[in-house]
Amino acid sequence: MTRPGGIPAYGESAAPPANGASRVPSLAERWLTIRNKLLANPRFHDIATRTPGIRAIARRKARGVFDLVSGFIYSQVLLACVRLDLFRLLEPGPLSLDAIAARTGLPNDSARRLLDAAVSLDLVCCLSDGRYGLGANGAAVLSNPGIAAMVEHNALLYSDLADPVDFLRNPERETALSRYWAYAQSANPSGLPDAAIRDYSVLMSASQPLVANEILSAYPLHNHKRLLDVGGGEGRFLCSVAERYPHLELMMFDLPAVAARGQSRITESGFDNRAKAYGGNFLTDALPQGADIVTLVRILHDHDDLPATQLLTNIHHALAPGGVLLIAEPLAGTRGAERMGDAYFGFYLMAMRSGRPRSVETIERMLHRSGFHGIRQISTRVPLQTSLIVAQR
Repeated sequence: MTRPGGIPAYGESAAPPANGASRVPSLAERWLTIRNKLLANPRFHDIATRTPGIRAIARRKARGVFDLVSGFIYSQVLLACVRLDLFRLLEPGPLSLDAIAARTGLPNDSARRLLDAAVSLDLVCCLSDGRYGLGANGAAVLSNPGIAAMVEHNALLYSDLADPVDFLRNPERETALSRYWAYAQSANPSGLPDAAIRDYSVLMSASQPLVANEILSAYPLHNHKRLLDVGGGEGRFLCSVAERYPHLELMMFDLPAVAARGQSRITESGFDNRAKAYGGNFLTDALPQGADIVTLVRILHDHDDLPATQLLTNIHHALAPGGVLLIAEPLAGTRGAERMGDAYFGFYLMAMRSGRPRSVETIERMLHRSGFHGIRQISTRVPLQTSLIVAQR
């Protein structure tokens, strides 16, 4: 399968010409050549910026290129706001520059530069009297603690990408992210202690509510009786399900140290009468039996092709006949969310040294090989957060 423009999907390569014949450029390739020559032509650029109608497109494209150049600066402005807890500081109401500088411990000039940069990114707004208030993007960050947690966490990724060419040339080298995700490189992940899994378990838990809401809004569970969440972490998704569907019996499975944390949350939330966490390695150990639906939330893309296929096969064995597998994760090639699946997770998972973003078609092939059928994609309200694939045993 190819993406728009004749580009092969992730993990696939274009077919070579048969019998050594010279390759005839496709219509898409000819169009790309013409377009790129025009865009590289200073005279065309001058005409485009002076021509009504085309001028707006030229300006939008220029902004897009500038955003690519400046993206790291934007991320650091956001990180500074998060570390200074600026959004929470402004939550009660607008403050003056002097008040913000004093409460953040910044010199006035530094505070002004940060605030002006934050205003340009709609993280903060500036009122007519000169005071600063919470901007729309800042309010969004404040409303979801998982965003701030990921902003902090991404500092590890940025350190791994300090020299991106060296990063790409040495895919086996240990990284900060591969050390963080201890199970990814461990020879015995089931033996990892709580200290080794605590940080990433808390991180995933913080970002889970928003994803859980997307999943449960797109796929109702009224017709199911017993659910197994594989790779359930601290049980945040399982507890979200329990709140909405009191009739369901619930199970989750994860590494022993992670499952122990999950069981604690289940008990604290008052669901231990119908929910239980099981510990083990889902690649090598048998999964709990009897579920008529298994959920796999942001798990498959963390694993390379061979273990990912093994996981799907293990789930197929555990599911009751006619049962459903629900996969929820960002997908490569998702229209409108390409940057999330292909750029962000493409590099993030490479730094993690495990997994890759996959297209719907790639996952469909893996599911078929593992014995599933009736595979379909379900639309979600915000594909940037997650996409859904359903398959039947």
